[in-house]
Amino acid sequence: MIPLSVHYTGAQFLTVSEVASVLRISNMTVYRLISSGQLPAVRVGRSYRLRVEDVDRYLAARFTEAG
Repeated sequence: MIPLSVHYTGAQFLTVSEVASVLRISNMTVYRLISSGQLPAVRVGRSYRLRVEDVDRYLAARFTEAG
């Protein structure tokens, strides 16, 4: 078994539905962001999990672009 890095073991993960709710967008839009590489995600079985830090980074990048 390969040990997980400390970077991932302490990470908090969100489901696609939770991210969609926080961003007030549809689940399909979250899936599109994952497919395009704009939002990194980990595949767990048939579903995806997104790190809170990655969602925050995505939002921060968009916020500064809008200004």
